[in-house]
Amino acid sequence: MDKKVKWSWTSALIGAASAVAATAVLSAKPKDPTFHLISINFTSFKLSLPTILDAELVLTVHVTNPNIAPIHYSSTAMSIFYKGSLLGSAAVAAGSQPPRSCQLLRLPARLRGLELAQHAKCFVADVARREMVLDAAVDISGTARVLWWDHNFKVHVDSHVTVDPVFLDVIDQENTSELELFAA
Repeated sequence: MDKKVKWSWTSALIGAASAVAATAVLSAKPKDPTFHLISINFTSFKLSLPTILDAELVLTVHVTNPNIAPIHYSSTAMSIFYKGSLLGSAAVAAGSQPPRSCQLLRLPARLRGLELAQHAKCFVADVARREMVLDAAVDISGTARVLWWDHNFKVHVDSHVTVDPVFLDVIDQENTSELELFAA
């Protein structure tokens, strides 16, 4: 019982540092990114036959990456809905974002006049009230680099936005995002 144990400060420090590093890596649970529609800017009308005008817009979206890892994502398209019908889409270009950062994305969008014409009665009522409710959905896939490994992820974003259809002001919005990580 009286065995003498040889103590090494070097081994103790290496063990403590390894334990802290392992705890930090394991406890750094990824957080969902946040998305917030800042503005809608009208750019032009495009005539599409038969005599229907499509609207081209630029959506400015504020994106926050709250995680400790930089991300790289591939291009995709965001679907925009009005009264449950697909009204148009916005292109999301491939890109990247540093860790714990915010950036503005400018997304070119096209809204189809033919689809809006099918809801003409509701649209006229929305213009009179100056409140139009749009829904949007997008799946963004990419990779996040943690230490030496790339981790694949997918973020699904649902947005419920109330806009003024006359001045294109954002009145209210509710955005939810859900992050899914895939094992390498």
